[in-house]
Amino acid sequence: MPGAGWRHLADRWLLLLAAIALAASLFDPGVMTQRPLVDHVVVIDVTQSMNVTDERIDGEPVSRLAFAKQALRQSLLRMPCGSKVGWAVFTEYRALLLLSPIEVCANLKELRSTLARIDTRMAWSGNSEIAKGLHSAIGIAKLLPDKPSLVFVTDGQEAPPLNPRYRPAFDDKPGDVAGLIVGVGDLRPSPIPKTDQEGNPLGFWRPDEVAQTDLRSQGRNASVRSEGMVDDVAGTNAPTLGATPGSEHMSALRESYLRLLAGEQGLEFVRLQSPERLAQALMAPALTRPEPARFSLAGVLAAVAWGLLVARYALSLRVRRRASRAGLKTRAS
Repeated sequence: MPGAGWRHLADRWLLLLAAIALAASLFDPGVMTQRPLVDHVVVIDVTQSMNVTDERIDGEPVSRLAFAKQALRQSLLRMPCGSKVGWAVFTEYRALLLLSPIEVCANLKELRSTLARIDTRMAWSGNSEIAKGLHSAIGIAKLLPDKPSLVFVTDGQEAPPLNPRYRPAFDDKPGDVAGLIVGVGDLRPSPIPKTDQEGNPLGFWRPDEVAQTDLRSQGRNASVRSEGMVDDVAGTNAPTLGATPGSEHMSALRESYLRLLAGEQGLEFVRLQSPERLAQALMAPALTRPEPARFSLAGVLAAVAWGLLVARYALSLRVRRRASRAGLKTRAS
């Protein structure tokens, strides 16, 4: 039959090349390359305003904390193996490290389990001093061996409110720690759930139960109502910190304040609106480190061997069909 010799030769070559590729894959060859990895310590705000249910998951209302945890959980799956993540919590005026950064692929179960257990019952105080907490978180990142980048997750509500003229001053060097502030929550204010120490609901915080003005200003009126204090005049152009006197028992994302803090510390800011957006921000080039990595070719060679065997089978099937058609024509004639 014309072409039979060529097809037989092709069949042998396909089988030989498949065998060579499969044998080579057993030696697990590889090439060295550079891949971007991340090393994050993620600090999560666990104060009671993070219980505000102004976020949604699958159309159902959830708390800010639940929404942030779900986004972080999904982001772990998008990080390349070799990346590291650790967890910390923030309340009052400091951050507390729970788990130092560990490799995500080998420790995915442990990372998810630890994240699932983070909630507002961990808070040891009702205060939420964001600027001081951020300073404390930066200190944690500096002290960790590999100097990880910082991811600070919060709604940005200072409680008690800060006087913009007397903000706390720190010696942090902007850019000394790379990182990201993640803002959580709606821009519209919502009531803050009130809970006991066990996390049981007690309704919502009332105006008379929450500090509505900064503590420094309380009791500092001049002897004449229209008369101002001398040091108040100097701070006329002080930046706004998002405080809402009279409505501090309500909570909304203080985006402008968090952007201010991020700019002062050399950090990036992102508003958490979807897990995909967070994962993208966590893998931003400014937060990745190029690390040498070995790329295994075993899988590629095995796929090549499989493709060659499929091609050989397809060629054999085509030959049999042609032979069958030729036989039918012969009988018909």
